[in-house]
Amino acid sequence: MEKIKEKIAAFKLEAETWQDKYEDLKEQYKQLEQDNTEKENQIKSLTVKNEQLDSEVEKLETELSESKQLAEDSTTLKSTNDNYTKKNEQLENDLEETDSKLKETMDKLRDADLKVEELERRLNAVEEEKEKMEEKNEQLATQYAEAKQELDDIAASLENL
Repeated sequence: MEKIKEKIAAFKLEAETWQDKYEDLKEQYKQLEQDNTEKENQIKSLTVKNEQLDSEVEKLETELSESKQLAEDSTTLKSTNDNYTKKNEQLENDLEETDSKLKETMDKLRDADLKVEELERRLNAVEEEKEKMEEKNEQLATQYAEAKQELDDIAASLENL
């Protein structure tokens, strides 16, 4: 009977360990979801900034074409046109940087999604194992009850002797 109590205690300890692991994985999952939300917000912010830069590039391209038209009439306006050209190149460089950052963020988001999927698979595996342990615990409880009843019957018959 002492061995059964020890086994039950061991199973309780093991169940607590699995519960702790489940809680840890659950916390990791929540953290990944929060990180994912932050990345999505960054993407939205970068997308808005990218649209603003696109709008500004279109505006500057229009101004540049008008400046080229005027530059044919005046050498003074030609230098202004050169300035717009430099500014346009800088904006294109900024746009390329923003696109690069957006691609990096998308890659990070994909990585985070993959990590979330992996954690979900792990969580499912842990939950399945927990269910198996609970079933095993129920079986052991039934066996314990049967063994206790048998011991009680033997003790009663020994008392009658």
